[in-house]
Amino acid sequence: MTVKSASHSTVASITGRALSWLDRVPYAALALPLRFAVATVFWNSAMAKLANWEATISLFTDEYNLPLLPPVLAAYMALTIELTTPVLLVLGLFTRAAATVLLCMTGVIEIFVYPQAWPTHIQWAAMMLVLLCRGAGAISLDNLLWHRFGRRLSANA
Repeated sequence: MTVKSASHSTVASITGRALSWLDRVPYAALALPLRFAVATVFWNSAMAKLANWEATISLFTDEYNLPLLPPVLAAYMALTIELTTPVLLVLGLFTRAAATVLLCMTGVIEIFVYPQAWPTHIQWAAMMLVLLCRGAGAISLDNLLWHRFGRRLSANA
């Protein structure tokens, strides 16, 4: 065996072990930071709205130009979503529903408000799609409730 093939074999072995270790990372360890990251984005937006409500109304009136919704109603709807869904995500409660609502809100923001911000919105969407498809993970109230009541619901179906 040559030195070159021995070093290649060592690199391949180390890479294989690293990939094997990464494959064993539980989903719960990945879902928790995803939930907190998404929650932080929208919670911070809610806090900015609350910090200057008059400026928020002005933005919804003059800049955002959402179709079909009066600006004040749209501002209240956005604030309500941004105050409730982050709490649900942090708790891991109704995670898929919260991710769906935020994914829709992100779509509205992308299409009607800031279409040039798609690089940021696609990152948010990717995180929310993982949560939508895989749920909150084992460290969540969703998991606790499913173990407590889900089996009973499944048995009754």
